[in-house]
Amino acid sequence: MPAQPRPIFPKDTLALRWEIIETARALPKRGLTKGTSGNVSARTTDGFLITPSGTPYEELTEAKIVAVDLNGCYRGDILPSSEWRMHLDFYLAKPACGAVVHCHSPRATALSCHRKGIPAFHYMVALAGGDRIDCARYESFGTRALSKAMIEALGDRNACLLGNHGQIAGGPTLKKALSVAEGVEDLADQYLSSLALGEPVLLNEAEMADILQKFKSYGKQPGELKDGQDAAFELPKKVG
Repeated sequence: MPAQPRPIFPKDTLALRWEIIETARALPKRGLTKGTSGNVSARTTDGFLITPSGTPYEELTEAKIVAVDLNGCYRGDILPSSEWRMHLDFYLAKPACGAVVHCHSPRATALSCHRKGIPAFHYMVALAGGDRIDCARYESFGTRALSKAMIEALGDRNACLLGNHGQIAGGPTLKKALSVAEGVEDLADQYLSSLALGEPVLLNEAEMADILQKFKSYGKQPGELKDGQDAAFELPKKVG
């Protein structure tokens, strides 16, 4: 199979910095975090931009967003988020990832405190790119050990829970990464609710393989499908 072309990521611009700020401010508005817990980054052509350490989201400005290169070196007088290494290693492990969101969303965090991931109790676990969402072992925040645990739990997926900590999610864009983080929180809420009745029935390997195949074309219009690619669902007849 020929190598896939590497995505072209944006340059460090004021517009991208502002988009990071808007994404960070969306976290508490969507119930994904409180205070300054959590951080947001976006990949650039030579590294990534990330929210600063310990700064309330409402006080963020474009100048306070920190540029970090892929060697872990930052520019300016403001420290990047304490979790900069998780973001760096996420990008190094996943070349197609363009943005990362880390947050302490309440239901995902509750599961992580029991070191429980989210199994295939619902087909939407496929939003993270696999048949489940694993939970990483506990490691202290802001450490290389935590970053290593995250990479192991991610596997070939784009999200995981972090033991006794929270969750982290990535995507090709900031909008998509935020959507994945929100989806993980919704799934955690549903899974915790289902556990009230006992262990839920899980989808089997074949059923999840079918879902993952469907997700490759889900959301695409007919003209956007690649040659030979089936639509994600049975299409109605077009009459006009």
